[in-house]
Amino acid sequence: MDYSKLTSPRVVKALMREYEIRFKKRFGQNFLVDGNILSKIIASAELRADQYAVEIGTGLGTLTHALAQECRKVITFEIDHDLVQIFRENSSSENIHLIAGDALQYDWHQVLVEHSWQGERVSLVANLPYYLTSPLIMKALECGVGFDPIVVMVQREVADRIQAQPGTKDYGLLTLMVEYYADVEVVAKVPRTVFLPAPEVDSAVIKLIPRAPTVAVDREALFAVIKASFAQRRKTLKNNLKALTEQWGVTASSFERILAELGLPEGVRGEALSLAQFAELTRRLITEHQ
Repeated sequence: MDYSKLTSPRVVKALMREYEIRFKKRFGQNFLVDGNILSKIIASAELRADQYAVEIGTGLGTLTHALAQECRKVITFEIDHDLVQIFRENSSSENIHLIAGDALQYDWHQVLVEHSWQGERVSLVANLPYYLTSPLIMKALECGVGFDPIVVMVQREVADRIQAQPGTKDYGLLTLMVEYYADVEVVAKVPRTVFLPAPEVDSAVIKLIPRAPTVAVDREALFAVIKASFAQRRKTLKNNLKALTEQWGVTASSFERILAELGLPEGVRGEALSLAQFAELTRRLITEHQ
């Protein structure tokens, strides 16, 4: 199979007829059929010939083979066994290793080591299944592999949430958790028309560049505060954090004093705080608890 032709809707439709492929909505299957977007994804990953790449969602193998032409080895995950069979019947690339299964259920570090990885540069490049975008992004940031960079296709609204600013409707838990680990860049905005079948939403390619955290505070405590703060967006920070502060032994009056010391009104909501402010709030709550 000439994988370079799989950016053609006509070729993809013919392949689907040949193998009697049916799109499975439960797997979020939308195949990219635009060579320009594919090229932008590959270019933004800045791949090198001696490195590894990890892909989530092999699909028909369009991106998979484009990656394989640029780097030493590609580890790709595909949960749909029909697509796995088609890929294995048609692909002869020796530097592609397909794993049939749910990527979230695997230890990615262990998988890489099992495929002879010895700490070489490794990138995550994928057209993510939209129903699993957030958990897959967080796994990539927290799994300890050290991806450099992470380049993924996501829903446009998810891209908006990831790069949102405090005080906006898109700002929230995902924004802060990604910001803790990485810098964000929007590579391309992608219309729904470049997929087969066309999804109901537009997309975006984003690039996450992992780095050391910019705040110095206990991570588990910080994330506990942030998650509780967005448990119910309409509630004030004080109300959302009530159970947590009680668990930590921080009284209501102490919490109000801490807010005042930080220059925050008593009725402030979580969406108003930057990551640095959340870190300082967490630090003071820890100190009060001790």
